[in-house]
Amino acid sequence: MEKTLIELHLQKNIHTIKGKLLLDVHFSIPEFGFITLFGKSGVGKTTILRMIAGLTKPDSGYINIGNDSWFNSINKLNLKTQKRNIGFVFQDYALFPNMTVEQHLFYAQTLKDSAHVNDLLEIFDLKGLRTRKPDTLSGGQKQRVAVARALARKPQILLLDEPLSALDSDSRLILQDEIMEAHKSFHSTTILVSHDVDEITRLSDMVYVIDNGRIVNSGNADFIFKEPELADLSYKGKITGIEKSKIEIELTENNPPTFKPGDIITISSK
Repeated sequence: MEKTLIELHLQKNIHTIKGKLLLDVHFSIPEFGFITLFGKSGVGKTTILRMIAGLTKPDSGYINIGNDSWFNSINKLNLKTQKRNIGFVFQDYALFPNMTVEQHLFYAQTLKDSAHVNDLLEIFDLKGLRTRKPDTLSGGQKQRVAVARALARKPQILLLDEPLSALDSDSRLILQDEIMEAHKSFHSTTILVSHDVDEITRLSDMVYVIDNGRIVNSGNADFIFKEPELADLSYKGKITGIEKSKIEIELTENNPPTFKPGDIITISSK
């Protein structure tokens, strides 16, 4: 039976482009699990990460980590960020311009561990860049440093806020593999915020779908993304011709059965 590491129930009034919204979420995460928070922009996914990290104070609720409590509104407990054993990777790199790659990793450590730093440099393909500074690195290399730095202090929980969103597809795939290798090697419990369905499917054990401030669905990625309504776009139409890999479609309002000229289909783009 999986051991639960994170149990939380949090409420927070947030401001969105549509106005005020009450974020009210309740979920648990198993130890060493890799879960993703999925949903449209502005539904509170990043706010949840920030509340776990102690960067944003919830209005009410609790965050229990194993046998410890990081936040409890009834007991007026709110553990400082510095005392929460987390690593946080933001969308931007947040690197120090005057530090080398290796210095970034050592800087993140409370207790210096050269072997762990070397392991991270190896996993994230940074050994040849250890003496380089950020202004000489590509975007993908900078984000590798950011993720490796977050793992340098051996966090109990790794929080990833769309860390790959600015990268090209090749860089994303490489870093996804490296993140998964690090996750398995260092046993952090990982929470990812992402809009990329392929990325979520490759990495996640469990997906929580958030809409209008609530968790509206949960399950593994195959279960979650089989639902057409979770696609960004959904069209219905009729195939009017097929030529090699080219398919001609006339959009209609009918339902899909098979896949040959004249059939009705549903096209979904995630």
